This record gives sequence, structure tokens and C-alpha cells, in this order.
Amino acid sequence: MEDNPERTDAIYSIGAVARMLGVPAQTLRAWEERYQQIVPARSEGGQRLYSRDQVDQLSFIRNQIAQGLQPADAHRLLAQHHNEAASIPAEQHPNAQASVEAATTVLLAERDPYAAEFAEYFLRTEGYVVRIVLEPAAAADILRDEPPSVLVVDLLIAGGAGLALCRAARDNGSVPVLAVSAVDQRDQAFAAGAEAFLLKPLDPLQFVSTIRDLIGTSAFLRQRN
Repeated sequence: MEDNPERTDAIYSIGAVARMLGVPAQTLRAWEERYQQIVPARSEGGQRLYSRDQVDQLSFIRNQIAQGLQPADAHRLLAQHHNEAASIPAEQHPNAQASVEAATTVLLAERDPYAAEFAEYFLRTEGYVVRIVLEPAAAADILRDEPPSVLVVDLLIAGGAGLALCRAARDNGSVPVLAVSAVDQRDQAFAAGAEAFLLKPLDPLQFVSTIRDLIGTSAFLRQRN
């Protein structure tokens, strides 16, 4: 069976994973170094990059520890169930098609109005409220005055002002950022505060699932509650 790129692409920073799972980044590093079971990819700049499958596995580990297992035992249990868990189709996960709250707002800061319309279509289909801006100044105003649930920023907006928007969202402290770009700028994006990076052209399913993960409404993240 071929891997599903939606689940195997390494797109999440360690900060994003720590926030989504409620596990300190230093704990994730310790598990990686001690057990060598969930080893993230590395970007050219040395950033740890996790896939959705790996976040799923870390969620399993965290849940087992919460139920009383020691970390070593939780990792052994993951190893025993890894093949079975990896074979479960995404549509069989509970609440995989659950609707999101109408108040969930996605801010799209795009340089290309056609790309913005494309992304907006898929997000609105999932029930999100979408705001589109084509200028960095307008996006910065919204981040300051009406923070969205998540910011999607094209790093090449206005000739490359997207990194400044990532930093503005990081300074806000509560707005997760998905950076997108037609060129590979993942290291710069993560350094500026982005929590995930996707290379254009965007795959619609991967794009929407990444938004869900960052907002915390993904079906596989719900399982931790």
C-alpha cells in the first residue's frame, strides 16, 4: 500500500506538535533521543519536522502515559500496534467528518487572488469562516484587532512580506500559522514563528487537514480528550 502524502509529509514544527498535544518540546526531544522510535525529519536548517502519522503516534504515547504507563512501556506498546494502527483508513476514525464551529475563522493572506479563491472554496466547504487579504498591512491590522483562529500566509506576499506576518502572529501569541510558498522556505518560516509549512501548489485535502490540526479540530487529535 502506498503512503498517503497527507499523513506522511513532514510539515509540523516541534512547537506546533507540543502545543497540539500538550507535551513540552523538551519531552518530545527526550523521547526521540531515548527511544529512537518517533524520529522527525530534519530540514536543511536542522529544524525538526513531524508528519501527521508521527503526531498520531505521539498522541498515542501521551494517552498511554496519562493512563499510568511508563514512557518506555508506552513506546513498546506503540511498536506492537504500529502496523495495525497504520492500516486503519482515515475515514474509520471517529468524528472524521465532524463539522467545525462556525466561529472558527481562517485568515488567508495571499498574493494571488485566484489561489485565495481556491483555498477559500475548500475551507468554506468544511464550514470555516474565511477572510481574504491581499496586502500585509491589512493582515497585520486583523491580527492585532480581530485575531483569527489560524493564519495562512503566502510568504511571497508583497514581494516577501510573509515572514513579517509570521513574526506578528508569533508576537500575538495565540494565532497558529500555516506558511505556504511556491519555493521551499520552511526553515525561514519556522524561524519566524510558523507552526507548519506547505509547498505550493497546495493539495486540497492536505491543506484542509493541516488547518484542522493547527486549530485542534482534527479527528485524530480529538482522540486525546
